[in-house]
Amino acid sequence: MIQEFLDDGESRMQGAVKSLISDLDAFRTGRANPHLVDRITVEMYGVEMHLQQMAVVSVPEPQQIAIRPYDANSISAIERAIMKSDLGIMPNNDGKIIRLNIPRLTEERRRSLQRLVSQRVEDGKVAVRNVRRDVLNDLRELEHEKEITEDELHLGQDNLQELTDKYVNKIDELGKKKEAEIMEV
Repeated sequence: MIQEFLDDGESRMQGAVKSLISDLDAFRTGRANPHLVDRITVEMYGVEMHLQQMAVVSVPEPQQIAIRPYDANSISAIERAIMKSDLGIMPNNDGKIIRLNIPRLTEERRRSLQRLVSQRVEDGKVAVRNVRRDVLNDLRELEHEKEITEDELHLGQDNLQELTDKYVNKIDELGKKKEAEIMEV
């Protein structure tokens, strides 16, 4: 019974880590990354679609993202969506491919991104700790209802803390890696 709660908690902690990974992938580090355009939606024929559904996104050079639309008529719509996005990059269009040249980051922008990464990492840790709190409350409720003994409760708490430490350490590693990536010139 306790293991079921721990397994549920672990899957929710994994979800928090996956969410953090996708958040961190969207940060511009001065190097081209196809995940930079993951959140861009394009309106075409009155329908909103994700850019990945409309085009092939690749990184032909370290400072450039290439977007090759499946439908040549969608180039202008994709360009408009990129300009409206928060990327801050002007698209270059040759009629078949849209190129995004990633500029080098200034020192000030690197520091700003580093603070944002730290905030996202802290949010991830809070999410993991909230899962721990929820599972701990469930375990205490089981003990209060006499479904488990006090010793089983303490064992469950210890196992839960180990899980929490494991995922908090994972989040710390992800944050340090991303911060190093941002500060790399």
